[in-house]
Amino acid sequence: MKKYRQILIKMGLRAIFAFVVLSLLIVLPFRWLNPPITMVMADRWLGSDDNFELKQRWLRWDKLPKQAALAVVTSEDQLFPLHSGFDFKAIFGVLKSVGDGGGQLRGASTISQQVARNVYLWTGRSWFRKGLEVWFTLLIELTWGKQRILEVYLNVAEWGHGVFGVEAASLHHFGKSAKRLNSMQIALLASALPSPLKYDPARPAQHLSDRARWNLEQQASLGGVLWLGPIE
Repeated sequence: MKKYRQILIKMGLRAIFAFVVLSLLIVLPFRWLNPPITMVMADRWLGSDDNFELKQRWLRWDKLPKQAALAVVTSEDQLFPLHSGFDFKAIFGVLKSVGDGGGQLRGASTISQQVARNVYLWTGRSWFRKGLEVWFTLLIELTWGKQRILEVYLNVAEWGHGVFGVEAASLHHFGKSAKRLNSMQIALLASALPSPLKYDPARPAQHLSDRARWNLEQQASLGGVLWLGPIE
């Protein structure tokens, strides 16, 4: 019995080692290389009809409009320059809600977690996937750095059916490049991120317009694009 236990322990340790090595092999290269496709893109493509068209145009960090970066951070994760990948206060709030019968583990996702989920994991909700999300978030925080994480997010975030990244979103919704958008249009795009398949930034409902105005007010209160200094 002791012999079998030792064999199982060795197999388990080897499996863990192989998983760690494989994880690093699929995370570390994207510190410098742009992901050719993400799991969310693949999921949308596989679950669509034959007319599905993937729209994405990658912009390097030095080409990304800094106000778009500020608007997205303002909307999605204002602690992004400061945390190590997780907003523990928000997580504890969600866990308390679950413990009180509030339903599934949802919300409290930082931009780093969203990048990990979008690039490496399947859509859907489960505790197993959430555990993998934590692992990949730790890896990208340790190996990529804040600037690269935000660059990837702005290029892979979903902004409509088959529309990924702020440049493709700008062209799709407003018919012009992201660098030519005005402040309100940028705020509308950022404010649509929680439900990108529901909202139309070019024809915003009142709720989206209100969120965009709040976004602009928050940008000003944070100090504008100079606030992105810790990221750059």
